[in-house]
Amino acid sequence: MNSDVSNSNIKSDPQLQQFIEIETQKQKFQFLVHGLTDICWELCIDKPSSRLDNKSEHCLKNCVERFIDCSNFVLNRFGKTQFAAATEEITFD
Repeated sequence: MNSDVSNSNIKSDPQLQQFIEIETQKQKFQFLVHGLTDICWELCIDKPSSRLDNKSEHCLKNCVERFIDCSNFVLNRFGKTQFAAATEEITFD
């Protein structure tokens, strides 16, 4: 199938667009979860066992919370930067 035809079909079908957007968001979320798991596991787990000890559990919780805090900070900062850039563009036009 021609890629131009398939792209126009995607653009003309709102349900398909919504489905693709949802699946893309799911994929991004899974990628984030896997990355976070790798980072926090390497940082907090000294040796695998059948149960998490209190120290490891506390470390994992803090690692995830710090990651979320940092992600929110970066997103907010990026949003402010984008807003400032858009405001400048409007002002100078």
